[in-house]
Amino acid sequence: MSERGKLIVICGPSGAGKSTVISRVMQTDPSIVFSVSATTRAPREGERDGVNYFFVSHPKFQSMIHNGELLEHAEYVGNCYGTPKAPVLDSIEKGKSVVFDIEVQGAAQIKARCPEAILIFIVPSDFSQIEKRLRGRGTDSEEKIQGRLEQARRECARAKNYDYVVLNDDPDRAAEEIRSIILAEKCKMANRKHYLNTEVSVS
Repeated sequence: MSERGKLIVICGPSGAGKSTVISRVMQTDPSIVFSVSATTRAPREGERDGVNYFFVSHPKFQSMIHNGELLEHAEYVGNCYGTPKAPVLDSIEKGKSVVFDIEVQGAAQIKARCPEAILIFIVPSDFSQIEKRLRGRGTDSEEKIQGRLEQARRECARAKNYDYVVLNDDPDRAAEEIRSIILAEKCKMANRKHYLNTEVSVS
């Protein structure tokens, strides 16, 4: 009997380094896959349908919402984003653990629909690193940086309800912590109690 995969939701403020850590996790464990979101925005140069996103029209996206095909969805800067349910559940049944990189509102929606989802919050051990990383990008105005920092404070306040906190001072170490969490969750009694069946079948 193959073991089911896990649904892993990873959140964290802008500047926490989520994308880098997730990339490191997947590089070393082929049983962990990334959840591909659907979006109504146009593809950017180099993006591929079904790899970076599922690119759909606004009517198609609304139809997906109406038919209950999304685990979570939200609107951001005029475009819709959401997580198709079917590919996620299919991967989990095949023993793949599916990792989500989404914001806290989407995480709450997934937890409500899938109580077994594992919520992980990524943050550096020193909050000042968030500001340092945001400024280091050199892409945002001072106003936008201050807005991101305020949002980060709100997100950290909501993280108290998460299952795990992973510290990202070193992406490799953070990735190892996430892999350890997934392994520990798979080893829980609820997932493996069927192996304790001591009845001997007689052919």
